[in-house]
Amino acid sequence: MRLSRNRRWMFLLGLTVLIPAFSVPATAASEEKPLWELGAGLAALQLPDYRGSDENRFYLLPYPYFIYRGDLLKVDREHISGRLFRNRDVQLDVSLYGQVPVKSSDNDARRGMPDLDPTFEIGPSLEITLLGGSQDKYKLKLNLPTRAVFSTDFSSVHHEGWVFSPRLALEDYDIIAGSGLKLGISAGPLFADQGYNNYYYAVDPAYATASRPSYSAGGGYSGSSFTLSLSKEYKQLEVTAFFSFHFLRGAVIEDSQLVKASYSVMSGIAVSWIFLKSEKSAPADR
Repeated sequence: MRLSRNRRWMFLLGLTVLIPAFSVPATAASEEKPLWELGAGLAALQLPDYRGSDENRFYLLPYPYFIYRGDLLKVDREHISGRLFRNRDVQLDVSLYGQVPVKSSDNDARRGMPDLDPTFEIGPSLEITLLGGSQDKYKLKLNLPTRAVFSTDFSSVHHEGWVFSPRLALEDYDIIAGSGLKLGISAGPLFADQGYNNYYYAVDPAYATASRPSYSAGGGYSGSSFTLSLSKEYKQLEVTAFFSFHFLRGAVIEDSQLVKASYSVMSGIAVSWIFLKSEKSAPADR
């Protein structure tokens, strides 16, 4: 039973953590690409137990690879995009994210507290192109995602709160001319409500100790992040690497005894193998 549960949260992680973590700029719109692509990948990740934790884990995870470039629907490593709300510079997407589970007995700060179930986040994201167009090799975008957060033990699902994480994102489709090396840079703050912050950082009186006093989190500014990703395609393979830095100084949860570091680092590398493509093509940025 434990093995089955681990497999379920690994699949959830693959769908929610890997999608945004390994999101990279799309190919320039002037290029034609297959209408759909199907494949699989393997990712090596180094992740903190949670933002503000001073303990990290290594994960080796398989994940599905699927891209669809339709008229009304687009699915890629970054978005599930609704085409009913899109023009040249504005697009409304569905934003996804996720967090790994934490076994409290393996984390010194949380020892004796309940485990943290894996979480997934979903909600609308308004994307506004500020600079660059369909024929440019770069774009500067403003992303405005608002997501509901849910935890699950795979027998039930609980709503844990809301997050809002506006981000500026710079995409360069060919950072070194002719190399095909793609660059993505994004940065922005995170705002979370009391429910979300309490899920990760509250200490109920029943679990308070001399070194871990009880604590109830508030809502508001909950840190900021900076992410850098690089990607390169070669025949049927795509290799992507990313580094993401999360800063908690000045956040409303900074005083929690569960916050042991003022910053956290996520990093990883993934190799995707595309083994099936459609014969029909579509504009890459359709």
